[in-house]
Amino acid sequence: MKRADPMRRFSRRVALSGIVASTLALAACGNGVGSNGGNNIDARVNATMDYLDSTYPGTRDLKEKSVGMLVMPLVTEASFGFGGSYGRGALRVNDVTVDYYSASQASFGIQIGAQQYAHVLYFMTEESLAEFRASSGWAVGADVEYALNDEGATLSAETTTVLAPVIAVVFGQAGLLAGASVEGTKYQRIIP
Repeated sequence: MKRADPMRRFSRRVALSGIVASTLALAACGNGVGSNGGNNIDARVNATMDYLDSTYPGTRDLKEKSVGMLVMPLVTEASFGFGGSYGRGALRVNDVTVDYYSASQASFGIQIGAQQYAHVLYFMTEESLAEFRASSGWAVGADVEYALNDEGATLSAETTTVLAPVIAVVFGQAGLLAGASVEGTKYQRIIP
């Protein structure tokens, strides 16, 4: 009878405990899950846009030039080797909510910790907005342009940035993980 390698059992146990810890940490953070639906999401989106306008006034230019915005007021990310993030938000066209979306992301790496942040995707062309709305699960790729990442930077909405089809603004980071990115995040339409 062949005995199982103790290191293999240890590795599985560590991986499993990492998944469980990440899931529990993610579930414990307030991210709108189990809320009273669309009204709560809209209230958070309004507060997020007010914060963004007052803290980063340069984003008003992006808002005016965009054909639509996906506002994710609170995304919670947790990692213990394996990790993930989740949040809910609203797609607004002409300052009116037209749909609700979830944002989720899975990760694997050496990071341990948790953080929360907000982000807005500005759709700068009708084509990019139509592609987003028509997809059953739209994932952010490397082609998304970042106008601001909340590490003390100021907004730089240059001509090249404004010409990008989708512009991401990530802000309001709080927590123990370094950096926040929407790359690899998958968005799906939800009914709150």
